[in-house]
Amino acid sequence: MTTKSDVDRSSEHEEVTPLELLFDLVFAFAVSQLSHHLSAHLSWQSAAETVVMLLAVLTVWSYTSWAATMVRADQSKTRWMMLAVMLFGLFMNAAIPGAFKTSAWEFVVPLLLIQLGRTVWTIVTAPDAMYREHYFRVLGWLVATTPLWIVGASTDPSTSLAWWGLAAGIDLVGTWLAHPVPGRRLHSERIVFNASHMLERCRLFLLIALGETVLMTGTAIADAPMNLLTVITGCFALAGTVALWSLTFGRSIYLTARHLEVTSDPVRISRHAVNAVMVMVAGLIAVAVANEEVISHPRADASAGLSLLLAGGPLLFLAAQGWFLCAVPNVRSHFHAISVATLVLVGLVTLVVPPYAALIVAGAVLSTLAIFEPDPNEDVASNESTEHTNHHHR
Repeated sequence: MTTKSDVDRSSEHEEVTPLELLFDLVFAFAVSQLSHHLSAHLSWQSAAETVVMLLAVLTVWSYTSWAATMVRADQSKTRWMMLAVMLFGLFMNAAIPGAFKTSAWEFVVPLLLIQLGRTVWTIVTAPDAMYREHYFRVLGWLVATTPLWIVGASTDPSTSLAWWGLAAGIDLVGTWLAHPVPGRRLHSERIVFNASHMLERCRLFLLIALGETVLMTGTAIADAPMNLLTVITGCFALAGTVALWSLTFGRSIYLTARHLEVTSDPVRISRHAVNAVMVMVAGLIAVAVANEEVISHPRADASAGLSLLLAGGPLLFLAAQGWFLCAVPNVRSHFHAISVATLVLVGLVTLVVPPYAALIVAGAVLSTLAIFEPDPNEDVASNESTEHTNHHHR
């Protein structure tokens, strides 16, 4: 039986290994591929394709990172598993630009080999019977969506989006609900898991996505004529990215660390972190594409699509972060609610002004939000006061 001391040890800090950092570079490539896919074909169809492929890619990354946290990454058997995923993942990610055209099988075959093969590996190497039982359920969910991926690769590109969208949606539901089956679901309290390590993996992946926004901004500046408008839009694009970095590694890190010290459910906090990261990375890709589009075409006509990227990307990011803080450390963040409402107004403003002005507004608002982010100690004090009041009324 798992004891409280086991749970405490499971949350001790464990350094991210060099192989895990190398592994992440394969998925940094995927984020870059997805950003360029959306940027090259800026349309609703392309946005839907990007979301579907992003879900598939992040599922591979998160499931593999989870397995390498559960069965330590410094063990030989885990290193070989990660190297195999890296190999297949490299080819899967290389196929992203043509996945909905001529490279469907090149994308789907590595995806399925990774998902099914790694899950079987996890069942075999799981540290106890509870984990093995859970991963049998995971395997059942993945087997159920496998025909959808195969049919999507076999059909005309015009219909593959529907099949793959359904498959990715089911996989996402499985991830969010921890792969339940009738009569059986994951009860994770007091299960041994190194949440500290998995949270660090999530933070590093967010840093990769932030890096993509910097890379696309820099590339757009390099390709644009060096004039005053390029300088202004480049500065505000970087300011927005720095603001999102500050919001990523500021208050939420402190509140999560405090919760990790007292929680008896390290699996739950890690699951919710992975779920939030999926949405936050989608938001950062939108920001990266918006920055490139505005710097390249600062005087183009305003459009709903560009407005959604400029305001909707940060909105997704902050909404997911606020949800995580509410669901895990139980902090009702008025700051995030105000931020989301402010970004809705920004979206309305960007519908009627030129792209360069829209980027200036978005960058200025994000910078202001980062500057006035509340002190996390105030959240903790407010939360403790609320809990005391609720306890008194009970």
